[in-house]
Amino acid sequence: MTDDDLPAKRGDLKRYEQAMAGKRTKPKPKGGGLGATSVEHVATADLIPYARNARTHSDEQVAQIAGSIQEFGFCNPVLIDGQNSIIAGHGRVLAAGRLKLEQVPCIRLTHLSDAQRRAYVIADNRIALNSGWDEELLANELSDLHADELDLGLLGFDADELAKLLGLEELDGEAIGSEGGNEPEAGQYTNKIEAPIYEPKGEKPPIADLFDNAKTSGLCDEIRKADIPDDVKQFLTIAAQRHTVFNFRNIAEFYCHATAEVQHLMERSGLIIIDMDKAIQNGFVHLSERLGAIADIELSERENEDA
Repeated sequence: MTDDDLPAKRGDLKRYEQAMAGKRTKPKPKGGGLGATSVEHVATADLIPYARNARTHSDEQVAQIAGSIQEFGFCNPVLIDGQNSIIAGHGRVLAAGRLKLEQVPCIRLTHLSDAQRRAYVIADNRIALNSGWDEELLANELSDLHADELDLGLLGFDADELAKLLGLEELDGEAIGSEGGNEPEAGQYTNKIEAPIYEPKGEKPPIADLFDNAKTSGLCDEIRKADIPDDVKQFLTIAAQRHTVFNFRNIAEFYCHATAEVQHLMERSGLIIIDMDKAIQNGFVHLSERLGAIADIELSERENEDA
C-alpha cells in the first residue's frame, strides 16, 4: 500500500482496512461473461423439460416452429444446463420431436447459478416480447419476400396479419377477409381451416399398401408397345400416372412413422397436409378432394367388375 492509499485521518484507518478487506473477498458475479459458446449435438430424448416452465406452446405454434426448421434448418440451438435440463428452447425441442429428429444442436450453460438458470428461463421468453416492429420496414420486407415467392406462412404471421401489413385483401388469390369482416364467398378457402394432426394409430404400412397402380401399369405397358414417336410415349406415360389410386388413410399412417426427410417430401408432394395455407396456395386441398373422389370411384368400379 502506498502513502497515497492511506486515509486522510489516522482515526479512519480501521474502517478503511475493513472496506478494503470487503473488496478483496466479495465474490465476482457468475453472469457477466459469455459462458459456454460451443455447440454440441445432444439426443432429443435425453433433453429434460423444465417442470416449472411457465411459457406455453400450442400445437399450432409447434407446427410453425417445425415448418421453420424444415425450411431454414435448426438455426437456433437449445440452451441446456450440465444435466441436460432445458433452459431455453422448449418449443424447438417439441418441434424436433414432431419432426422425429434424433439429435438437436445445444449450447450448455454451466456458468449460471441455480437461481440465475431459473430466472433466465423467464427472461429469455419475456424480454423478447418487449420488442416491437417498424411496420413500414416490415411491410416492405414482406412485400419483397412475397415477390420472391417465399412462403410467408413460415414467418409466424396469420393470413389476416399479412393482409393488413401488405395492404391486401387477397394473397395469391386466397380469400383473406377484410377488416370490415366480410365473409368469403362459397367455395373460397380461408385461413380458418385447420390442418389435420397426424398421430400413429398402428403399425407402419408397407409401400405396396399406399397405392394401387394396376391400371397405370397396364396403360404404360400398352403405351410402351404402341408404334408411336418416343416423345409422345414419354408424354402419355407421364399422363398415365393419373390412374394411380392413393390410399390416403395408409399414407397418413406411413407418414407418422417416416423420417423427417421423407415427411418433408411427402408434404411437398401434396400427399400430406401440415401447412394449410401453403396447401391452399399450391392447390393441394382441392387436389386431395379430387383424388379422394377419384379413389372412391375407382374402388366402386373395381367392386362392380368383381361382382
